[in-house]
Amino acid sequence: MIEIDGSYGEGGGQIVRSALSLSCLFRKPFRIFNIRKGRGKPGLMPQHLTCVRAAQLISGAEVKGEHAGSTELLFSPKEVKGGYFSFDIGTAGSTSLVFQTLIPALAFSQQKTILTLKGGTHVPFSPSFHYLSGIFIHFLEQLGIRVQIAIESYGFYPKGGGIVRADIFPPKNIKPLRIIERGSILRLTGYSAVGNLPLSIAERQKDALVKRINYEIKDIKVSPLIELLEVPSMGQGTFVYLESRAQHSIAGFTALGARGKKAEVVGEEAAEEFVKYYTTGAALDYHMADQIILYLSMCNEESSFTTSAITKHLITNLWVIGLFHKIQYSIEGEVGEKGLVKIKGKKDK
Repeated sequence: MIEIDGSYGEGGGQIVRSALSLSCLFRKPFRIFNIRKGRGKPGLMPQHLTCVRAAQLISGAEVKGEHAGSTELLFSPKEVKGGYFSFDIGTAGSTSLVFQTLIPALAFSQQKTILTLKGGTHVPFSPSFHYLSGIFIHFLEQLGIRVQIAIESYGFYPKGGGIVRADIFPPKNIKPLRIIERGSILRLTGYSAVGNLPLSIAERQKDALVKRINYEIKDIKVSPLIELLEVPSMGQGTFVYLESRAQHSIAGFTALGARGKKAEVVGEEAAEEFVKYYTTGAALDYHMADQIILYLSMCNEESSFTTSAITKHLITNLWVIGLFHKIQYSIEGEVGEKGLVKIKGKKDK
């Protein structure tokens, strides 16, 4: 039984999600305690319980402590088998976080899997659907993991109701990732979207994004091409998604609307995230650095990449991975600054 102190490092829900992924992947039980100890409301929140129950669904795991507010969880998985899984997260729970929790084990189950999730697709504190489809899946494919993902309807906070389907194919082997230099920006594309709101809001978001990028970055040689969208959704919501394609890498940036939040602020937020990334010259945005390392740990060849920021999430994820699987890694750079990461998995003797 692997023992995990949930207060380690950044001490948030990501420790729980990573532990669930790794537990199902390696079929190793774990006990986690001090879950979210330093948070205002410690213990498991509904969004974390969703991931626990989804992981239990695909692995037939025995679970104890799976209730709201629980600061301790025991999870003992059985064999993960691919197939068809459908999961209604409820309201605006993040489909992206559940998807990212399940995909490592499902990808290595040696069977094609079809996964349908209902919930939030563009909600706070989680990757947007467009970030998954445009950036996350791109990097999985670079490693040899093929995933197809499609959206049927959009889910905004608080109503949710979005529907996402993913087809996951078993990989033959995992390739290393080696991207040190980003290169010149070739294209900036994206979407400014509204659900059950006037399209003029999307236009204002778009205009603010383009204006801010052109103001902040004088030497950029491409202008953002942003498509306006009216998307099907149960509730009301807006978002901006910006995708940067460079010579050697891609990155994505999302900003969400909210009641009382000006459309111009939404556009400017996405622009500012891109500007921060651009000025570092790094290959990967910091979200992708956090999300890809679990897969890189499965490769026995060394991967290396630069990221726009070393984060506590990244450091904590490396620590959790090391509890389940032998890895060798190094980090050059300070937290909050651009850094270089090297990692490879080590075969068990």
